[in-house]
Amino acid sequence: MNPMIDVLAPEFRANPYPVYAEMRRASPVCRVEPGGMWLATRYDDVLFILKTPEVFSSEGMKATLEPPWVGYNPLGNSMLALDPPSHTRLRGLIHRAFGAATVARMAPRLHAVAAELADGLAGEVDFVEALANPLPAFAIGEILGFDHALRADFRRWSDDIATITPEPLDPEQPRRVRTTIVELTRYMTAVIEERRRAPTNDPVSDLVRAEVDGQRLTDTEIVEFLFLLLIAGLETTTHLLGNSLLFLADHPDMMERLRADPALIPLFVEEMIRYDGPIHMLPRMTTTEVAISGVTVPRGALLLPVLASANRDEKRFKDPDRFDLYRGAQGALSFGHGVHFCIGAALARLEARATVEAVIARFQRIERVPGEIRYNRVVTIRGPVALPLRFTPAGGAPSA
Repeated sequence: MNPMIDVLAPEFRANPYPVYAEMRRASPVCRVEPGGMWLATRYDDVLFILKTPEVFSSEGMKATLEPPWVGYNPLGNSMLALDPPSHTRLRGLIHRAFGAATVARMAPRLHAVAAELADGLAGEVDFVEALANPLPAFAIGEILGFDHALRADFRRWSDDIATITPEPLDPEQPRRVRTTIVELTRYMTAVIEERRRAPTNDPVSDLVRAEVDGQRLTDTEIVEFLFLLLIAGLETTTHLLGNSLLFLADHPDMMERLRADPALIPLFVEEMIRYDGPIHMLPRMTTTEVAISGVTVPRGALLLPVLASANRDEKRFKDPDRFDLYRGAQGALSFGHGVHFCIGAALARLEARATVEAVIARFQRIERVPGEIRYNRVVTIRGPVALPLRFTPAGGAPSA
């Protein structure tokens, strides 16, 4: 096996799981392209990395999100790239915004929007454009109190920032990404100023009023928070929805089971998150030389624990490449672990359940449309950026 595989290559993005399996067997800690990053693919190693921030620093996120060609990126300076205790103090400020009470309060409206969007799926449509993009944009806009009329802009801004890679993907990307950072920063700064004038019951107002160690947050710190909440809330959920619908298209027997018993949908979502979750790698920077599975990784190395590989580790999960509704989520690392566990996990689960419920209530079959499915080219998350599918309504043929 060539250890310098390119993890951004289209053929790898289309199905990385056989490569992960070979890595776990033959080279569990190895270097890959782009840039000679290190990957760790075994469950025990991934868990060790996530549990040991003093050795594996989240500064790796900054290195990934703020390469030289980008310049300053608020996301790369957010708490995503911080370690305890700084991370701990800041995380407490936004925990309420994504807590159980908020998710429960949003559930009826989210189900209604999912149903409304699903009504437009009959026939051949791009599922990402028709539902997987707009539903998370609605949800995160609702939580943050952003203008819903700008949902398309949120999506465009988020997509641009999520495409950041060690080297530009095309000559236009640097200009596009830098412009997006300026536009989104300008919008968020205006929202912050408005909340200072007229506070509301939303996370932006909470951040404006918040103090850390007796100090109010600066506008720059609040913008960095909002970049994280917006982009993480959009990108991961969009790809979870896309992966879920693609699975149902490829497994009509599962579609039939869910239609026959919708009470199985929460189990489906939980296993989907393990089986093909959107978060694949979480960049870390080694603070000292360290041995992992017998391989010495030098100090200052960019190391990526592969959560998606850990969730398919044969030593942790029985028959891991089999989709098992009754497996349970015990031990899965789909949303990270420890201090950086995904704060939006409950919201993502709700959006996935609402989507699958809306789809199975209206359609008896989902099929791929002929042609190659194009995946994103991002180190951290994986999912289709366009997903043409054919939806056959329950009790009839698809409309033209």
